[in-house]
Amino acid sequence: MSVNKTAEPEVTSALLEAIAALPVRREVQHCGAPFTAAPLDLYATCPVCGTRVKVRGFSAVPEVEDVFDAVLGWMLQPGGEAAAQARLAGIAADPD
Repeated sequence: MSVNKTAEPEVTSALLEAIAALPVRREVQHCGAPFTAAPLDLYATCPVCGTRVKVRGFSAVPEVEDVFDAVLGWMLQPGGEAAAQARLAGIAADPD
């Protein structure tokens, strides 16, 4: 059986470990007060002063969060979310 694939990017063990280790909350400090933000958010709002604070970089170097953005963007296409939900069910049923 052949499977159509695009050019294969290098997916390293280090990348997979970084994805697995990404915390589900980002610790942010502003106005001397710590607070949390979603890990994929570009900006967070300081609960003390209300300032919108940039919490992710916009650099030429891709970050782990950019991988999530690409996957989430893929999920927006027709059938993408259903495919992801099916895989999540498979992982939950057999996490190994």
